[in-house]
Amino acid sequence: MKTRIILIIGILLLSFNLANSKEIGVVKNESGKGSLTIFTSADLYSLTTKWVNEYSKLNPGIKMQLIMTSEMDIQHLLTKTSAVGLISDESLAAVKNVPSWNMVIGRDVIVPVMNQSNPLKNQIFKFGITAEQFGQLLTNPKNWKWGVGPENQINNKPVAAHYYFVNEPSIISRVSNFVHEKNTNPTGIKVLSEFEMISAIQKDPCGIGFCRLNSLTDQKNQSLTANISLVPIDKNGNGRIDYSEAIYENLEQFSRGVWIGKYPMALSGKIYSLSSLKPKNESEISFLNWVLTDGQQYLASNGFTSLVLSERKSQLAKINEPPASFTTIPTETNPVFKIIFLILIALGLTTLALDLISRRIRNKNTAKSAIPTLLSAFKEADVLVPQGLYFDKTHTWAFLKKDGLVKIGIDDFLQHVTGPITRIEFKNIGETIKKGDHLFTIVQKGKQLKIYSPVTGKIAEQNKELLTHAGLLNNSPFADGWIYMVEPTNWLLEIQFMNMAEKYSNWLKAEYTRLKDFFESAVRVHVPAFIMVLQDGGVLRDGILAELGPEVWEDFQTKFIDTSK
Repeated sequence: MKTRIILIIGILLLSFNLANSKEIGVVKNESGKGSLTIFTSADLYSLTTKWVNEYSKLNPGIKMQLIMTSEMDIQHLLTKTSAVGLISDESLAAVKNVPSWNMVIGRDVIVPVMNQSNPLKNQIFKFGITAEQFGQLLTNPKNWKWGVGPENQINNKPVAAHYYFVNEPSIISRVSNFVHEKNTNPTGIKVLSEFEMISAIQKDPCGIGFCRLNSLTDQKNQSLTANISLVPIDKNGNGRIDYSEAIYENLEQFSRGVWIGKYPMALSGKIYSLSSLKPKNESEISFLNWVLTDGQQYLASNGFTSLVLSERKSQLAKINEPPASFTTIPTETNPVFKIIFLILIALGLTTLALDLISRRIRNKNTAKSAIPTLLSAFKEADVLVPQGLYFDKTHTWAFLKKDGLVKIGIDDFLQHVTGPITRIEFKNIGETIKKGDHLFTIVQKGKQLKIYSPVTGKIAEQNKELLTHAGLLNNSPFADGWIYMVEPTNWLLEIQFMNMAEKYSNWLKAEYTRLKDFFESAVRVHVPAFIMVLQDGGVLRDGILAELGPEVWEDFQTKFIDTSK
């Protein structure tokens, strides 16, 4: 069938060339060369002025007009004029109901910082600080301490913090949004500038404050300023800095983490290029290409952060996609060839339709023995969490039967991630296992995951039905898809480390966020062409691992499954 389709396509292309062989022309995009109108919001006026001035020096033949506008006037400019806007998040939100095109060209990142020699640095990097704790710092800095508990004390005394702040509205506004605090008048040690604040914290081991990332950056070495460290944020509020939040070791790691959404969005503003339609004018496209390349150097001198290289490339691809209006135009067509061409098109479409019908018939015939490919969205609400079971962080469940044996299986969350499971590798009956030990392996077409035991005990029974019907793990994970019966030896102690339905459901919310963070990171590394919407409320595909290769499964094992033990 494939050979037939390829042959038909070849004939179609040949007939098209024959029908149009007399003369071929190309329609070129007409561009209004020589003029460019730029509008900008007040908070970006200084940066935009710098961009316009520098670009004008390089291109003296282009007449450039710069307009500073209010958020209300942006709507008018989008609908009434042909212009390119350079605006911030706040301005973009004001025109969200107006049809428009935009792309990211820079960032305005606010970060919490501390002294590199903070006496509790190791604990801070282990546990992080939540938005709620930062909120307490802003409202009551005199009584705020660097964490609580014995591990966050020195000589059995909590360590006080000294909060420094700059009275800059844009920073105060973003930090207030981050901590969900409307108070715009912070208290603490007021300094005149970000430079003065950084200098003070460099000398104060207990100092802490918020400033722009660019203010901390040594542009020459692309590293953080000496004796200054970023403060890790416990974004999901689970009391630790886990894989999805570990982005604070160096500037490169942090910048990439901001790009893929591992940093709180309230502190990570974006700078956009905005227009009513995707720019087609040659002057507009050239200017935006320059902003994304040589123009990035001017972000730092104006207090903003440039895009990481990978993001620049993705935005350049976005602006430089070949326009659909480029096409070939026949100047003269032979009517006989035209009729033949139309007949061949009809024949090709008919063949393709018959092929689709035959494929559907074959799929129906094999539906009984195969699990259908999961292509729908996977949302938190889709996960089944039955009452009466104990759930472990290894994505397994346990249930104590009346005869004293514990039934074990995988949770619904994990099967939503893996997609159709084709085989399971058991341990032998009679083997003794400990909580956290490798208990069994699930396999999908050669790709595999090791799953760990939620309990300690001796394996008393295997679910033999899974040897021939591994799909039961997907279709019935809590009933027919159970895996082992185990004779427990430490049941009462170990269930204290497990959760039942309500608490487990709450834990899964953070786990779903961690899952999204993992795939956003792993896919960009291993499969950059794979498209997923993961930020701003985006959802994952059901059975997403089934679409990815063994290298992603290995990453999922070490960076997601293993870290939950």
